[in-house]
Amino acid sequence: MFKKKALRINTYLGYGTSTLFRATGRALEDENVDFSTNQSVFKTLRNIYRQFESDEIRNIPIEIKLPNGKIIETQTDQEGYYHLELDIDTLFEHKNNRGWIPYTASYKKENKYKTISSNNEFKSEMLIPSDQADFGIISDIDDTILHTGVASLFKWRVIANTVFKNFDKRTAIEGTVKFYKKLHLGIKGSSNNPFFYVSNSPWNLYDYLSAFFKKNHFPKGPILLRDFRTPFDKTPKPKIPHKQSEILNLLKMYPHLNFILIGDSGEKDADIYTKIAEEYPRRILAIYLRNVKHRRKEKRIKKIIHAFNVCPILLIHTSEEAIAHAKTSGFIH
Repeated sequence: MFKKKALRINTYLGYGTSTLFRATGRALEDENVDFSTNQSVFKTLRNIYRQFESDEIRNIPIEIKLPNGKIIETQTDQEGYYHLELDIDTLFEHKNNRGWIPYTASYKKENKYKTISSNNEFKSEMLIPSDQADFGIISDIDDTILHTGVASLFKWRVIANTVFKNFDKRTAIEGTVKFYKKLHLGIKGSSNNPFFYVSNSPWNLYDYLSAFFKKNHFPKGPILLRDFRTPFDKTPKPKIPHKQSEILNLLKMYPHLNFILIGDSGEKDADIYTKIAEEYPRRILAIYLRNVKHRRKEKRIKKIIHAFNVCPILLIHTSEEAIAHAKTSGFIH
């Protein structure tokens, strides 16, 4: 008989409120993905393959342990994911000075898999935005802060950049870290404005993207990805695009928090962001769209911008343009 692989839990940074605890993650067989730096192309290929090949653990109980020792039980679905939401009145007591609540996820000891490794505590955190925050920031990832080539023909650059380059060989788009740190600090220089990152990339790339964010010192925030769909996937397709759905969730979760939206001109960010701003006209302070230097797409985006007057919207060529506008608008110092 084949020996069963050890199990792990991919825990994802999440967000909630002072009375609503939310936790998301995925139970998987441990494929020993190695995210060390200076890897060869072969090792990078192997890592990417293992992230997409890993087998989910379905319908298995998961225990979530809060800082006060309270244990909450949940269960994974048919794709190995768990999504927990629970009303807890005392959550604010457990957050640190940055607004993060630490917790651990573990497999319940009594289960049908007997190959749980000695490490059965997988750390994660949930963000509660500060009451002192001036605003929140929602940023796209692909071609907004990380060169991926989503506007390229047949998206060949997306494949080449992700599959053949380890995270430490990828560079952040010039000036984005500086701009994002300024937005994080806000006009007072200490606002701790919350960041949320949205992308159409699948959850399989979470560890890769998380490692990239840490290496480049982007403001810490939940990375909101989507389930990886195959041509044979029989589950119904979402009615609302993933990015739009995630942004609407944030607007509803934090009704007293306004947002700045950052994306690019490569795909549908302009369409989604302007639609949301029209639906929530007083909640979106500004929209920044990085120009991906695609003539036809740029022409289309300029038409959208010309017809839009709900909030400031800029097609930017450099981060310095965005920084200058943000200073003038009183978002940063």
